Amino acid sequence: MSLSRLRWSKMAEEIRNAEMRSSPASTAKSRSLWPSVLRWIPSSTDHILAAEKRLLSLVKTPYVQEKVNIGSGPPGSKVRWFRSKSDEPRFINTVTFDAKDDSPTLVMVHGYGASQGFFFRNFDALANRFRVIAIDQLGWGGSSRPDFTCKSTEETEAWFIDSFEEWRKAKNLSNFILLGHSFGGYVAAKYALKHPDHVQHLILVGPAGFSSESDASESLIRFRATWKGAILNHLWESNFTPQKIIRGIGPWGPNLVRKYTSARFGTYTTGDTLTDEESKLLTDYVYHTLAAKASGELCLKYIFSFGAFARMPLIHSASEWKVPTTFIYGHQDWMSYEGAQEARKRMKVPCEIIRVPQAGHFAFIDNANGFHSAVLYACRRYLSPNPDAELLPEGLTSA
Repeated sequence: MSLSRLRWSKMAEEIRNAEMRSSPASTAKSRSLWPSVLRWIPSSTDHILAAEKRLLSLVKTPYVQEKVNIGSGPPGSKVRWFRSKSDEPRFINTVTFDAKDDSPTLVMVHGYGASQGFFFRNFDALANRFRVIAIDQLGWGGSSRPDFTCKSTEETEAWFIDSFEEWRKAKNLSNFILLGHSFGGYVAAKYALKHPDHVQHLILVGPAGFSSESDASESLIRFRATWKGAILNHLWESNFTPQKIIRGIGPWGPNLVRKYTSARFGTYTTGDTLTDEESKLLTDYVYHTLAAKASGELCLKYIFSFGAFARMPLIHSASEWKVPTTFIYGHQDWMSYEGAQEARKRMKVPCEIIRVPQAGHFAFIDNANGFHSAVLYACRRYLSPNPDAELLPEGLTSA
């Protein structure tokens, strides 16, 4: 596995480099910045929801935003979300887009360090065929951010799976298509394993969690043995996240996020790069989601070891899957589709793997049209009167 796959360390390095480039160019300018250093840019759930509203103003389809009450903890459990001293109810931020009454329901779950607004380029196209519902997972985005006090992989998985199940109950949903991106794909897969009766079809977009420590490449093993590798591994196990850097640099945060998002979402695109307005609104939104209270982000070290290797890999439970599954990867996705190929060998349910050209890990932003074609093809049995006659859309490839 190459070091480019270490997204956490890569993001941290990019942010540090951007910080250096953002240093004052002169003494006079430096003096003028000192007063602003003392005024850290505030962020909160209200700031996030306001930024979300501005970003979703780009979407033409009407939608309803709501805070869905999931209670204070899993029913029957002696812990709240989790070990919180407060019994106050928690909420999952949810957006639901207008759709025809007979449209199948598509629930979309974001990845690590993201939130539902990342799908802003997809809502219009998908709402033409689905009842689209997108959420912020507990501890992220505009959802409640309880103190994160999980102490194990099992507890951490339960944090996300059980909170999603309470959300499903509150929304009175069943028989829906569940789409998860990256870490959201990991959560979606684990949820479908535990609650298969509610999921019609599973769509995993660049899912994390298929590789284990035994899959580490020789180059990564050698890197771990270096002092740089030891430091990064220590930071990982100490739960040092890129979000902590954003919070710590105060007034320079938005500019660094802008540089990061511009670079990150312009690398693999088809040429339809972010417009100035999209970039501005997305940067504002991303900044507030990253700078707000740490909560769900602290799951990282419990779910993955350094190098993004799952502590409880999905491949180990592939033979137990009960839900038909479609994997979608960008051609330049740093998540390898080979893990899905190995899982397919063990699965006893229908499974297909689709690759989207000119797209990286964020295929739904990099090549939105290709991504939409892949989703529609994956769901052809719920959309087409003659699904067996449907051919893989031009440009997409099957792995």
